[in-house]
Amino acid sequence: MRDLMAATKALADESRVRILLALEPGELCVCQIVELLQLAPSTVSKHVSILKQARLAESRKEGRWMFYRLASADGTAEAKELAALVFRLTVNDPRRREDARRLKQILKMDRDELCRKQSQCRC
Repeated sequence: MRDLMAATKALADESRVRILLALEPGELCVCQIVELLQLAPSTVSKHVSILKQARLAESRKEGRWMFYRLASADGTAEAKELAALVFRLTVNDPRRREDARRLKQILKMDRDELCRKQSQCRC
């Protein structure tokens, strides 16, 4: 029951659902997620922390970069089932399509440049 409650609470926020959907194709650097959501880095960090606690996402550090991806082996059955449900229910969602379009553009951007831009921002 605890795993189910953690996952449902984590998915009770639109930004966290958007992050989960953005991670479906593959891992993203935190700066890419910040650019997609147009939120402060600290806010995005809090959101991904909640997704990690619910075992919907996992992270890895590479040098100064922090990457996030959907949980694999570490994810609970409840988290995986709820994530699959979110993916199915949002297949035709306009926000999801717009985020996917923007993410394609963001992935073409230089990560160093994104990071510099965000560190100058006073979000």
